[in-house]
Amino acid sequence: MTTPARPAPGAHAEELPLIPAARPIIGQEERDAVDAVLAGGMIAQGPQVKAFEEEFASLVAGRECVAVNSGTSALHLGLLAAGIGPGDEVVVPSFTFAATANSVALTGATPVFADIDEATFCLDPDAVAAAITPRTRAIMPVHLYGHPADMTRFAALAAEHGLLIAEDAAQAHAAQWQGQPVGSFGAVAAFSLYPTKNMTSAEGGMVTTAEAETARMVRLLRNQGMERQYANEVVGFNARMTDVHAAIGRVQLGKLAGWTRQRQENAAFLDANLTGVVTPPVAAGAVHVYHQYTIRVPEDRDRFVQAMREEHKVGSGVYYPIPNHRLESLAHFAPGLDLPVTEKAAREVVSLPVHPSLSQGDLERIVTAVNALAGAGA
Repeated sequence: MTTPARPAPGAHAEELPLIPAARPIIGQEERDAVDAVLAGGMIAQGPQVKAFEEEFASLVAGRECVAVNSGTSALHLGLLAAGIGPGDEVVVPSFTFAATANSVALTGATPVFADIDEATFCLDPDAVAAAITPRTRAIMPVHLYGHPADMTRFAALAAEHGLLIAEDAAQAHAAQWQGQPVGSFGAVAAFSLYPTKNMTSAEGGMVTTAEAETARMVRLLRNQGMERQYANEVVGFNARMTDVHAAIGRVQLGKLAGWTRQRQENAAFLDANLTGVVTPPVAAGAVHVYHQYTIRVPEDRDRFVQAMREEHKVGSGVYYPIPNHRLESLAHFAPGLDLPVTEKAAREVVSLPVHPSLSQGDLERIVTAVNALAGAGA
């Protein structure tokens, strides 16, 4: 076990730079790519978007990819294109960002919240099985924090009950389950390209599907319902990705593999050196890409987070302190619902920095801070 370095004698927390919980990486290549688009004059959805869609397919076993303006749009339009709408129920986790359930509600369907697996934080297949009703049309597993959901079990449930799978892969670029990449299991899947994700296009999203007609419907929906100008076929949205964003995404896609390895190496160092907290396990057959490195602090999590920042200048995040089924915007879908594993996670989780820009000194300071606070009971 590596012994973490301690701050130099006499060093004070206020003298240390803050280690941020996340740090987008935008370099000269991304800037050059944007400049080239601006100089070319084709700024709206054009050749860069098309090329980005074709290249992104390498992450999802060659499936069709449709670029949109956000991860939320990818979820929403993917569900609409798959035929989800009023009268349908979609089983979702409550322990996730609100966009998951929001996207279901925006189609007119009903999000039905189910509990999570305590180890992986992903949707629990047994809880999903218990939540299925005659109105259930789809299951939406979230590959939370970069760990893939149990797609073997979800595929079996979907086949048994005649359901669609819609993957929320917003945090899981290049994650795998049993050798298969996430985003290649469901009828549709959605990725986010927000600045803090494992790769970014500054803002954007990607829908992936194996069905040509579903991909065509997403293209219609993102562009006011038309493939040809003024030939509107359906009522659609303005959810297009620009060539500026796609150009950034293409550069980032080329760097993703190296960044993923660095995240995994950073996580391995934390696994080997943290004490007194519950570190994130990885399920057998899963490839975790560590969008977040999420530990559990069973006692006084909020004081722990505060002390990390104030005493050690280590940033962290709490994703997610209020489960979706208790949010004012979504609680009416789940009156009286009890999700004990979700509630426990919401009280205990802390996401530590794991991003590729961390130095060895940063990692050692994170370990020193966590171990000191966990040992002292924060």
